[in-house]
Amino acid sequence: EVQLVESGGGLVQAGGSLRLSCAASGFTFSSYAMSWVRQAPGKGLEWVSAVNSGGDATSYADSVKGRFTISRDNAKNTLYLQMNSLKPEDTAVYYCAKYRGNSGTYYSQEGQGTQVTVSS
Repeated sequence: EVQLVESGGGLVQAGGSLRLSCAASGFTFSSYAMSWVRQAPGKGLEWVSAVNSGGDATSYADSVKGRFTISRDNAKNTLYLQMNSLKPEDTAVYYCAKYRGNSGTYYSQEGQGTQVTVSS
């Protein structure tokens, strides 16, 4: 059974940083590209970032480019998202998922996610 468990969210002031983690199990993590997606209150899923299976190619939504960094540790079956210079508009529930494309429409809510709240 595929399991993706997100953690690391919290309440932070604008300009602050958080590091999200996603522990993967039930599949060969190192064989899959992975994504972070998020859902803000009252909005649909937004694709945030992706990394290839080897961890040496990344892509970002324009809204987070230059502020967020995705990475992975295949030995630990863990995906990360380092979020710097956070803005109130980054407030959302963040989910990790196997990569399906660079649009939130390709994803559904999987797992419990982790809440990120950025205060102004």
